[in-house]
Amino acid sequence: MCSFFSFCGDGKGNYFYLDWEWRKDHLKGNNDSHTVILTHFKIPPKNQDRFSKYEYNPITKLFVVDEPVEGHDHESAEAWVSNLNFKGIIPQLVIKDVVHPFSLGIVELTENDILLLKQWDSVRDSVWDSVGDSVWDSVWDSVGDSVGDLVRDSVRGSVWGSVRDSVRGSVWGYVSTFFSINYPYDLSSVNELWNRGIVPSFDGKVWRLHSGKDAKIIYEWNKEEDK
Repeated sequence: MCSFFSFCGDGKGNYFYLDWEWRKDHLKGNNDSHTVILTHFKIPPKNQDRFSKYEYNPITKLFVVDEPVEGHDHESAEAWVSNLNFKGIIPQLVIKDVVHPFSLGIVELTENDILLLKQWDSVRDSVWDSVGDSVWDSVWDSVGDSVGDLVRDSVRGSVWGSVRDSVRGSVWGYVSTFFSINYPYDLSSVNELWNRGIVPSFDGKVWRLHSGKDAKIIYEWNKEEDK
C-alpha cells in the first residue's frame, strides 16, 4: 500500500495526484495508490509503467522515488512537490516541524507543569484509556487513515525506549495538533507539556513526567495516594 503523499510523473513536467475534491468523497479508498491515481486520469494499464512513481512526506520532507523511469528528471519532481500547496490536498493538515521533546534538554519543573499534568489526567479519565482512539477516529473520519498514519509515524520517533508504550496517549495528544479538527476533548495540556520538552507517562497507577535525552523522570504523582 502506497503512503501519503503519492504522485506520478510523465517525465515532461506533468504530475498526477488526487486532490481534496476527490479524497473527501473517497476517504475509505486507497487515494495514494499509484495505480488508482493513473487509472483516475484514464492512463491505460499498459502505459502506466511509463510514469515514474513518487512518495513525499510533507512533515519530514522525505522524498522517495518509488518506481523510477530512466530519463525522467527526479530532482525536478522533488522540487515540484516540495513547493506544492497541500491545502488543496488535505485542508485539515497542519504542516509544521515535529518537536522532539527529549532533545530539548532537561526542563526545570514548574507548578504549572504539575497543573497541566492533572488536567491531562482528567482528560484521560474522561475517555478511559482511549485518547488514541478518540484522536484516530476524528482524523480517520476527516481525512482518511493514510494521512493519520503519516503524522503518527513521523511523531512516534520523537519518543523511544522503555517509556514508549506508557506515553502512547501523550503521542496521540501531540499528533492531534497536526490536524485542524474539532476534537471531542481538550488536548491542549499535554501539547503544552510536549512543546516544553516534557512527556507524561502513565502505568495505570503512577504518572511520571519525563525530560531530557535519557527521558529522565522529573516528577512522579501517585493518584491513589491523593485520594
